[in-house]
Amino acid sequence: MDFTLSEELQSVQQLAAQILGDFTDVDQLKRIEQQDEHIDRKLWQALAEAGLLGVDIAESQGGMDLGFYSLATLCEEVGRTVAPVPVVPVLVSAAGTLRRFGSAEQQERWLPAIADGSQLVTAALEEYNNDDPARPACVAEPEGDGYRLTGTKSCVSMAAAAGRILVPAASGDGLVVVLVDPAGAGVTLNPQVVTSGETCHELMLEGVSVPASDVIAVGDAAVAAMSWARQATRAALCAMAVGLCDRMMRMAGSYTSEREQFGRAIATFQAVSHRLADCFIDVECLRVVTQQAASLIDQGKDAEEASTIAKIWCGDVTHRVSQASQHCHGGAGVDRDYPLFRFCLQARQVELTAGSSARLTAELGQRIAAAYR
Repeated sequence: MDFTLSEELQSVQQLAAQILGDFTDVDQLKRIEQQDEHIDRKLWQALAEAGLLGVDIAESQGGMDLGFYSLATLCEEVGRTVAPVPVVPVLVSAAGTLRRFGSAEQQERWLPAIADGSQLVTAALEEYNNDDPARPACVAEPEGDGYRLTGTKSCVSMAAAAGRILVPAASGDGLVVVLVDPAGAGVTLNPQVVTSGETCHELMLEGVSVPASDVIAVGDAAVAAMSWARQATRAALCAMAVGLCDRMMRMAGSYTSEREQFGRAIATFQAVSHRLADCFIDVECLRVVTQQAASLIDQGKDAEEASTIAKIWCGDVTHRVSQASQHCHGGAGVDRDYPLFRFCLQARQVELTAGSSARLTAELGQRIAAAYR
């Protein structure tokens, strides 16, 4: 397939790169890291004013309606600048699911506000030892026209700042997907500092009432919604990893071209040049499998296998490129005044989010084996 970006998507990519680059110098990143809230509000608003928060939101709801592939392109640029903005949980996992499975009233209430940056909606897709949103341990019991939720979700990004949190839960009607008010009765948010340095939250639900107006999907529709959310979230994380790894590789290439040993740049040493060549191959392979998954999702096709394969590559490549970049930098790579450490921490976070390579490889193998029984 030809994954060459159209002129329109190239313009989106260039605009995103310009805005993100303007807001992610070292001093600005340090300032955001000292905040309790891991989001640069000025950058988020700049992206909103440029229309980039709405690339995958319909024009009638304030977006650009360019599809999921354009959103994956934005995620890649966010990774390339390690920008502190929640594009994956807010724009992909939450807004993307709402656009495709929410009611007209729900879409009209939340999507325009997400597109203009005035409101955040995030998603709670992971539980302890369980990253499959289609098989949650969280329970929903019928209550009037709505549900009453009990359970715990982990590592919920932007939970304290969100107007609603998208939550899947198991019920007698099958799977249900609802929007939970984080300020509602029975909701407890416990801070969790994750590998990237972001403060996420453990979401504890104790008999939380959810009205019918906040129920997104039930039964087969809910399963389809969480299947889409799982595939799209994995593909978006992979796109972010492409940007992260490409930047780490180029940072290492630049450093080794300037760092001299024995009177010559260490980039000229065969061991170093081969290490960086392997990184380049890894990054390009990750790019291709990510584009395949994002393209299928953009076309409305099933991308379960493609997104799983991409996430396997994502976990392996982020690990190898991060390690190689640090190795080529020597002690300079862990210096907090040098930017590489941020990319390595974010790469590790992406590696283990939404399924590790080992678990997904085993899952893929079981699926292939089952097909031949």
